[in-house]
Amino acid sequence: MSSYAQVNLKGKVAVITGASRGIGKAIATRLAEHGANLVLAARTQGPLDETVKHLKDKYGIDAIGIPTDVAKLDDLRNLVEKVKAKFKQIDILINVAGVSSQYLFHEQPIEEFEKLANTNYLGYVRLIRLVVPDMVTRKNGHIISVVSGSTLCDPIPRTFLTYSSLKMGLRAFLKGLFWEMREHNIKVTSLLPGVVASDLTDHLKDVAVEQRDRLMDPKAVADMVSFALSVPANACPLELAVINQLTTWTKPVIDYKQTQAK
Repeated sequence: MSSYAQVNLKGKVAVITGASRGIGKAIATRLAEHGANLVLAARTQGPLDETVKHLKDKYGIDAIGIPTDVAKLDDLRNLVEKVKAKFKQIDILINVAGVSSQYLFHEQPIEEFEKLANTNYLGYVRLIRLVVPDMVTRKNGHIISVVSGSTLCDPIPRTFLTYSSLKMGLRAFLKGLFWEMREHNIKVTSLLPGVVASDLTDHLKDVAVEQRDRLMDPKAVADMVSFALSVPANACPLELAVINQLTTWTKPVIDYKQTQAK
């Protein structure tokens, strides 16, 4: 059990994207520990169903899984409609789903730009837009979004130009949203984690085995979520950053030679 076991979310409904593995799964597990009922969204049906069953059996919470590609507006609309049909409302929205693409800019496939934008920026903004009107009506809710620790770098790390510039735009959007939503008693929190051992980093084959300890455990991000949910009602963490102790920020976030197959 986590050190944030005092967080009580019993009766609350939380929607988590990218929830079937990695950071999303770690957050889903943590919220199940806290007693929340869960709606888990991910693209792949099999792992999603396995995660839902595991959390229901272990923690006795109610949970459903809804196959969702956050890059598709119709999928996001379907997600919100099914949540309302099942649970009536959304108390907590946690945006995790994302894709990575690391190239020197002049080598990056142009076809990837739209995918990155639709998933890592519009996927967040559209889903928030679909969810937030009901929160405004109820004068209650918490929106938590996983952005990126790379947005703390100036200049943006090499090979992350497109990815991180979109994340910087997302970070700016969420800061503005914080100020708009606070008058409606809705909290908005951005998470800026360092490099986490997840699907987004698994493809970095050139990272030596002895360097893997530079990657944070997804549970470190779940700790950030627990903290955000543990503060008093009249407080809201605007941004939370937890960065790898061994990362040298004057260099790329991960120091490796790009050798992705063309």
